[in-house]
Amino acid sequence: MSQLRSVVLAGGGTGGHIYPLLAFADCLRRHDPGIRITCLGTPKGLETDLIPPAGYDLRHIPAYQLPRSINMNLLRTPDRMYRSSRAARAILDEVDAQVVVGFGGYVSVPAYLAAWRRHTPIVIHEVNVPPGVANKLGMKFTENVAVGFPHQVVQAEALREATVVGVPLRRSITQLDRPAMQAAARKHFGLDLDRPTLFVFGASQGARSINLAMAGAARAITDAGIQVLHVIGARNDDVEIPAGLSAPYVTVKFINEMELGYAAADFVLCRGGALTCAETAALGVPAAYVPLPYGNGEQRRNALPVVEAGGGLIVDDADLTPEWIARTLVPLVTDRHRVAAMGAAAAAYGRRDGDEALREFVLKAAGVRD
Repeated sequence: MSQLRSVVLAGGGTGGHIYPLLAFADCLRRHDPGIRITCLGTPKGLETDLIPPAGYDLRHIPAYQLPRSINMNLLRTPDRMYRSSRAARAILDEVDAQVVVGFGGYVSVPAYLAAWRRHTPIVIHEVNVPPGVANKLGMKFTENVAVGFPHQVVQAEALREATVVGVPLRRSITQLDRPAMQAAARKHFGLDLDRPTLFVFGASQGARSINLAMAGAARAITDAGIQVLHVIGARNDDVEIPAGLSAPYVTVKFINEMELGYAAADFVLCRGGALTCAETAALGVPAAYVPLPYGNGEQRRNALPVVEAGGGLIVDDADLTPEWIARTLVPLVTDRHRVAAMGAAAAAYGRRDGDEALREFVLKAAGVRD
């Protein structure tokens, strides 16, 4: 058994694919600063903005959207898929890849195909139910499938034999001591040090309903003594927050250091993306989850286990109104004992070792030693 010298990581399009990829890359580099890490992406994906600044080699290959249904005819259909996999194969050959680890997104497909044709071990990391289209195709070429949450192996037939490793999270999250950082984080955002604090954020494309509901409830929230840190979203229109509120209401378009937002927070109002659920649970931050009202319902499935463990609640997007916030959320956020109990329940469900557990899984799949 040799050591792991060169690994190719594939995943792109959204932060839900890229942030776990980067957290895993950081884990590999911590263990071996000399390891060669090559990331595959597309010029249009978010990976172009995130991966090179993190210090990793990003290679662009062509990738194409796949139909929602998966069958083996996909391999024979587009010759563009052949071109994509050939470009990925050239990179795998150049860096002498020992294993390909895919996190989803269309760029993963040519990586899986190239690795399969090259007889290179493939590891898939999946966080959703049902599995994403790219990873579902990749599962035809490997049995090395890791998942982020225990509920996935129960709810998805395709994931029955998968290994639960957790979600790789950034060290800035997993090493965060919220109580120790709370005062500094609140000061950073211009918040009062001692008020109950609600941290609000959504996806860049899916926070409009949250933003509008919060704008309508802003007076009721602050009149109850709650202060708010509200991430509007870089791609969302600004919302008009009433003036003359009785507690701080801080709005920002985007936060690079999410750990500061979590440190400032007593409670979170957010979407139900897999990465969000993994972060809030790992940090023991109770949350009101507002699953996206479209797609495969995966955001509700992501949040439900945390909620069932006692770490939060779910509100449907259509039910998220200023009235619901005033009636349900305000009394909850101001109940310190209930907030503390929910936070402890979330922390008991969450885990912070997803990066290390995935690394162990990858070493075994690649047939290399530590």
